[in-house]
Amino acid sequence: MIRNLFFPRSLRYQLLSRILLILAGLLIVIGLFQYVFMERFLYQNKASSIQRQIQSVPGEMWERFNPNKRRGPAESFIFFPSSSVAFINNEGKLTVLSRLNTSSDSIPRLDDRAYSDALSRPRMGKPLYKIVNNNTEGEQLVVLQAVRTFNGIGGVVQVSTSTKPLRDELYRQLKLFLALAFAALIGGLLTFLPAIRRTLTPLSRMVTTVEQIDSGKLNERLPEKVQPMEIDRLSHSFNRMLERLESSFLAEQEAKEQMRRFVADASHELRTPLTSIHGFLEVLLRGAASDPEQLTKALKSMHGESERINKLVYDLLLLAKLDRAPEARLEPCDLSELVKEMEPQLLILAEERKVSFDLNSFTPLRLDRDKIKQVLLNLFQNAVQHTDPLQGEIQVAVNKRDRGTELTVRDNGSGISSEHLPRLFDRFYRIDSSRARKYGGSGLGLSITRSLVELHGGSLNVESCPDEGSLFRVYIPDSL
Repeated sequence: MIRNLFFPRSLRYQLLSRILLILAGLLIVIGLFQYVFMERFLYQNKASSIQRQIQSVPGEMWERFNPNKRRGPAESFIFFPSSSVAFINNEGKLTVLSRLNTSSDSIPRLDDRAYSDALSRPRMGKPLYKIVNNNTEGEQLVVLQAVRTFNGIGGVVQVSTSTKPLRDELYRQLKLFLALAFAALIGGLLTFLPAIRRTLTPLSRMVTTVEQIDSGKLNERLPEKVQPMEIDRLSHSFNRMLERLESSFLAEQEAKEQMRRFVADASHELRTPLTSIHGFLEVLLRGAASDPEQLTKALKSMHGESERINKLVYDLLLLAKLDRAPEARLEPCDLSELVKEMEPQLLILAEERKVSFDLNSFTPLRLDRDKIKQVLLNLFQNAVQHTDPLQGEIQVAVNKRDRGTELTVRDNGSGISSEHLPRLFDRFYRIDSSRARKYGGSGLGLSITRSLVELHGGSLNVESCPDEGSLFRVYIPDSL
């Protein structure tokens, strides 16, 4: 409680307290300087006034107080209110002209050097004064002024007066300043608090807006370029953070949705062959195993389904490996030469289809030969599956493009409609499920192909129209 009182946690009251502390410190410093300069001003002003009074008396009249020339007693015709007056001649003899009381201590006696300094000062120069402490009269202001006669400098007049009236005036001014300073602090408190509250209003609105933002309102944004610079920068930074959070949240939702679809599709793909194998086993257990023809047929079917399961599991493991820790053994390789090496295998896969090659040699790329072969094989098999066995035509080309090399596989097959193109490389996505199952496809081939291409820093794109065939483009940059 006490800590919160003296060390408030609210930014508003922290600013207010620090501003008031700074203001109080400045007022204290100003007060100290004012006290010092006011003290000097009052003393010097009083000394100048006494000096003018001394100088108003003709110098010849001070001859009458010279002990060497005076024939009678000193005449105290000069009156200084509340002051003691003495005359010191050139020989240093002091003559008291008037005193505040009968005590001999009421006239302070200075050292000879002070009187010598007074004699050497010009008549109209800065007054010479000293502050002395007297046991009887207390603190006194002593003014020394040389006087001149027709015969030259006749001596020094010393006037001493109590500093109590000056001190009282100084304390009165100090009290007035303290009262004004206290009033300034109260006025600052009453003025700064609304001003700070109004200044921090955009920050309060920001807090209110932020409190209303949750996972379902990440598209909310704070206003910018309509507030003080610091708060505007804070709003800008917070908006950038909200954008990153929104992107991360959407990416997480998409990842969860992809994982859900992946698990569902994988379960569906595995359930189909397992159900088929389970059905054949039930048939065999019911007595079909005794019939050689039915036994052979069932075993061939189960063998085909097991191969399908093995291929699916292999593809899933390959995708998981590419997602988790992809590895590539990169070495300089001519992409055209790599395609030429696979030409016999591709011609066997094409069967009766027409295959043409347009291969141009360029600067060798850093490639993983096995993975690029798998990319070409997957794209070529996809073209074979979607082209007519007799009328089908497939073109494989390697050309230079920008700062890399492009591998293209074109066919004249059934083509792909535009609504399927955005999801063509998604896992388990199939345009024609029944046809894919006929050829043993699981919808993972193109997804694996894209991952292998991206492993080399490249990209995989497709252009297709229904009944006009498809064109797959594999772009690989010159260097990673």
